[in-house]
Amino acid sequence: MLRFFWFSVLLFVKASDIWAASPEPCLQASNTCTEWVTLDEQGQRGLIYRTHPLTQRNETLEHAVIVIHGQGRNADGYFRHGLAGAFLADALKDTLLISPRFASNEGKDCRDTLDTNEVGWICLGSESWRNGGIQATPATKKLQSFDFMDALVLKLSDQALFPKLRTLVIVGHSAGGQLVNRYQMVNPLHEKITAERKIQISYVVANPSSYTYPGALRPTRAAVPSNIAAAAPGYLAPVSDAKEQKAFVPYSDASGCTSFNRWPYGLEQKVGYASGISDEVIKQQLAKRPATFLLGELDILPLYGFDSSCAAMAQGPTRLARGFAYTKFVNDTLQTNHPAVMVPACGHDARCMFSAEAALPHLFIK
Repeated sequence: MLRFFWFSVLLFVKASDIWAASPEPCLQASNTCTEWVTLDEQGQRGLIYRTHPLTQRNETLEHAVIVIHGQGRNADGYFRHGLAGAFLADALKDTLLISPRFASNEGKDCRDTLDTNEVGWICLGSESWRNGGIQATPATKKLQSFDFMDALVLKLSDQALFPKLRTLVIVGHSAGGQLVNRYQMVNPLHEKITAERKIQISYVVANPSSYTYPGALRPTRAAVPSNIAAAAPGYLAPVSDAKEQKAFVPYSDASGCTSFNRWPYGLEQKVGYASGISDEVIKQQLAKRPATFLLGELDILPLYGFDSSCAAMAQGPTRLARGFAYTKFVNDTLQTNHPAVMVPACGHDARCMFSAEAALPHLFIK
């Protein structure tokens, strides 16, 4: 009996250790769930919302999802969107959710209040935060926005902190989708981490206004499936119009829209983080790294920061059309098989996209 008593005590102690090592996730889009990530030796830093600390060992987490906000830089709102999807996917118990803020007080439309040593990024243009551009503030301008992403990925790959982590999904919506599209093809960490830590990294690009094309051809209506109502304001084009067209042709207004194939719309004149990477390497990485394109069925209106520049319009009339055309171009020209997943009944709405049944398996991997 005494031996059984001490055995029971031992089991209780072991169970207590397991319970202590399984902290509850932080589920509030408030200061209690924020953390600063140091980005360089000068102490420059970026803010994140997260369900679990990135500074404490956690042996229960098997998955991580980094959610990138849109043009409004509302990381708190996107943290909520991610939480909603994680709850529906029953993923909160073993998934670390992170939402970084790419803050900016540069430009007339970007007036974020920056904390001490918080990096402020360029708001718009080819060197904006969504394209891997350089920092705008403070004065020491050595960082690029994708350095923030690198810091997060390296944190998550630290075996001393997250020994059981086996998947990482990087997802962005709208402007965040642009960031993920470009980070997927240019970051130097993917193969290293998948090889050394066996962490499966995948990228989910949701409803961006533009993509980075790995070639100079641009789509016609024939690049979009004939049963997809992708034309503004969402009507199907007559099938006969598309039958005689090639899916991709030289851009007809290339002389009038000289920026149509420049970074970030194409690979010409790359700037920022991507400038030191060859086109060939970018194409190889775009092809072989897992990417999924989530496209809202109703994202067919020029609203919510829709890019109507000539370079963006060269990619298609709506976000829905641009997504299907880009996926086809990449798959056809680079001989890969990235899926384009249409999300029913969703427009340009991150909450709808991240909590839809069609999206959950791509965001929260079992």
